[in-house]
Amino acid sequence: MRLRLALVAALLGLTGCGYHAVGAATHLPADTRTLAVPIFQSKVQAYRTETVFTEAVVRELNTRTKYRVLNTSGAGADAVLRGTITGQTIVPLTYDPSSGQTSSYLVTVTAQVVMTAHDGRVLYRNDAFAWRQQYQSTQDLSGFIQEDGFAVKRMAREFAEAVVSDVLESF
Repeated sequence: MRLRLALVAALLGLTGCGYHAVGAATHLPADTRTLAVPIFQSKVQAYRTETVFTEAVVRELNTRTKYRVLNTSGAGADAVLRGTITGQTIVPLTYDPSSGQTSSYLVTVTAQVVMTAHDGRVLYRNDAFAWRQQYQSTQDLSGFIQEDGFAVKRMAREFAEAVVSDVLESF
């Protein structure tokens, strides 16, 4: 019986849970010091979404890493992180039963994110990185402020956190 328990314990130890220390699974080579993040491209007709997402990714990299981050096309950088906003939808989510008007929306942005080394090797790629954010609309026209811009900023911040985590830690 003890032999069986020891064998089961050894097998469980070999399978592991996938846990790793921070920085152990990074996609970036150890000699990477400088990252370039040019303005994301956009294939959608949304105003400034690509700029807001780029700014959020640059801010997140500056906050969470020791890399020098450049806002250029990549000349002189060890790696380049490029993004393309491939889709953006805004759909009604809930309705006000008294007026029948939409009371909240769901914004979904889909992006392609690729990080390449200066020699052209692909270090990270996700062709369908999707992010969603809900926002409320107001029926008070005197105090109405278009909310979708704020929703995109909140979404960009959360998107940037997820992208940087995925690139750095493979989560």
